[in-house]
Amino acid sequence: MKHLKLVALAAACLGLAAGTASAQMGMGMRPSMPHGVFNPVVGSGSVYQTTSATDGKKTDIEFAIVGREAVNGKDGYWMEYSFNAGNGDMVMKTLIVPGDATTVSRMIMQMPGRPPMEMAGQMAGHMNGGAQSAASDIRSSAEDVGSESITVPAGTFTCEHYRMKDGSGDTWISTKVAPFGVVKHQGKDSTMVLMRTVSDAKDKITGTPQPFNPAMMMQQSQQ
Repeated sequence: MKHLKLVALAAACLGLAAGTASAQMGMGMRPSMPHGVFNPVVGSGSVYQTTSATDGKKTDIEFAIVGREAVNGKDGYWMEYSFNAGNGDMVMKTLIVPGDATTVSRMIMQMPGRPPMEMAGQMAGHMNGGAQSAASDIRSSAEDVGSESITVPAGTFTCEHYRMKDGSGDTWISTKVAPFGVVKHQGKDSTMVLMRTVSDAKDKITGTPQPFNPAMMMQQSQQ
């Protein structure tokens, strides 16, 4: 049962509809995805702490660019994110092709104590919501209300303060922070603050990815 919950959680984090399984398990543990100015530099990363406005639950999550790969003649970047799932780290990475219409070409995830699994191309395409939104440019949906000095656990940064046009929140962006530039985000449902930056990020996926098989995961979860 625990493993099935982790599968549903992973799918939700990537914006993939997980159907009945996710509905039954609930998505209360889903980490937030930062929305800023995407600046993919291989080896760069950031660690954030999110706090739920509902119950005060805190979640640490790391985002990093761990590789670059050509996709149909364009540069694609492997964005990896990981967080503690209770019995170890859940690791997911997506191959993002930035542009006017940001796309997700591939997706691989690895649950604690399990081999990595890769979503089929068609399935990966359906999960654009989370990763694509994270890689989109906040300047298209927010107004710049000025420069401010912001202090967070990672240090003090000179930021541009962006306020979402729909009133959903405020985000402070620094060019010195990758891959999203986000130093702090204050939303209606949660807050996110930068805990530290990473300059030597390495791929945390270990082993050879296997094709994702929901039926097999269901069987394993019942054992």
